[in-house]
Amino acid sequence: MRRPIFTAILLGAGMALAAALFVICPAAAGIEAQAVRPNGGPQATTLPLKPNSVRFAVIGDSGTGSPVQYELGQEMQKVHQTSDFGFVIMLGDNLYGGHSAGDFESKFERPYKPLLDEGVQFYATLGNHDNANETSYARFNMNGKRYYTFTRGNVEFFVLDSNYMNGPQLEWLRDELQKSTTEWKIAYFHHPIYSGGKRHGADTDLRAVLEPLFKKYKVNVVLSGHDHVYERIVPQSNIVYFVLGNSGQLRSGGLEKEAEEAAGFDTDRCFMVMEVAGSELYFQTISRTGTIVDSGVVKHQSEAAGGAGAPAEPAVKAANNNHQGVTSPKQPQQ
Repeated sequence: MRRPIFTAILLGAGMALAAALFVICPAAAGIEAQAVRPNGGPQATTLPLKPNSVRFAVIGDSGTGSPVQYELGQEMQKVHQTSDFGFVIMLGDNLYGGHSAGDFESKFERPYKPLLDEGVQFYATLGNHDNANETSYARFNMNGKRYYTFTRGNVEFFVLDSNYMNGPQLEWLRDELQKSTTEWKIAYFHHPIYSGGKRHGADTDLRAVLEPLFKKYKVNVVLSGHDHVYERIVPQSNIVYFVLGNSGQLRSGGLEKEAEEAAGFDTDRCFMVMEVAGSELYFQTISRTGTIVDSGVVKHQSEAAGGAGAPAEPAVKAANNNHQGVTSPKQPQQ
């Protein structure tokens, strides 16, 4: 059954498009991105690790309890040893199947035990396979709420429940975005509003109610799961979208070659690490075997435009390659 979408609060004046957030051009601004190395082998994480930066990891559709989930957790621990990310955001479907104490242990606590033991915090959102009782599980840091915000440094995270995007949640999101004063705004939730996934694809109903708010209040980056692949979307209205739904589940060959797709990976599980340092956001997408399948840097509009006001036209610099499961980068839509 389709979840309810309510649009009343989004109608009327005041929803005009905001000025562009990102300027994207080679070697100067926007997104510089490179897909997997030609030899496809493991590669060391190369985040800049700048002082006072905000570093975190991203997983989605992770809670299978399968051996590959544990293997991915081990790779995350390796990356943590060099990048020292402080927290992990979870894009939903945190627990497949049961939701007993044993399920929390086998599908979350044991796979990520080394990270939990070192004080890494996890911030979850709910997916369609999740139980609402997960909001009260202390280690998901939801504090009994289906949607919430938290701030780290110059970044505010807006965590939404895309299963039930009703009027009160949209009003709350509008109010929270309106009063936010952070330089970076990152939203995340389960169902992607842009996706080339063959099984689910883009949720256009959800897009109709969320995208106007993201544009108006200058959200920088949006992350979702649900499709069991990795995908980086060509910037849409100057917002950068990622889909990461293959940290536990995988739909091999599950990507269509859509015009909106800048890069994708659908042959193994993966996770992401991100670092926000001043006006730059660095990202790397890492497979279960330690291969970096996508990486790049997003420059904030204030840096990309040099403070000059009107942003430049977007363009993308990325490396083409022939690695299986990684799509060729494409130019952004204007």
